[in-house]
Amino acid sequence: MNFPIEFNFKIIALTNRIFVRDARQNVIGFAHQKFFKLKEDIRIYSDETQSRQIYNIKADRILDFSATYVFFNEAGVELGSIRRKGMRSIWKAEYHLFDANRDQIMLINEENAWRKVADSLFAEIPLVGMFTGYFFNPSYLVTRTNGAEAARFTKEPAFFESKFHLSKSAELSENEEDLIYLGTLMMAILERSRG
Repeated sequence: MNFPIEFNFKIIALTNRIFVRDARQNVIGFAHQKFFKLKEDIRIYSDETQSRQIYNIKADRILDFSATYVFFNEAGVELGSIRRKGMRSIWKAEYHLFDANRDQIMLINEENAWRKVADSLFAEIPLVGMFTGYFFNPSYLVTRTNGAEAARFTKEPAFFESKFHLSKSAELSENEEDLIYLGTLMMAILERSRG
């Protein structure tokens, strides 16, 4: 993958439409999340034409705060998964990234929990809440299990869309790149309403 990678969520569309672009602004992925699904099933295509599905993300259970989201490639082979760290994520977002053997290989942690608190408080104020996306943008660190930083994921200020930026901080294998890409995409879908 050609980092940094940019995720753009079009929020004025009828369904969540996500465009993924590489450093050269080439579309490397397109996904749309269907509304009113009891069990998440997100399909990622090579482009907006949706002619070729390249990945699939499926939840292991119906509407659950601590669901595991499993990643599959275009052949249906499991690549890995991501799971939110239960009640602890209410205060500060924390996700665990697993490989295909269900061994934890990475941790995605919110850098500053106070941004989440401020965003929640100001979002409830009429009119002011519309502008929290310009001031309280969360950022996340992707670290290996030994604590070494592997990537950084940040939400950018935006009004009519949600925009995230993924940059790598260390050399990664192709499998690690895929897992971080899919993990941060799923995390962005779950966390994008913030900031």
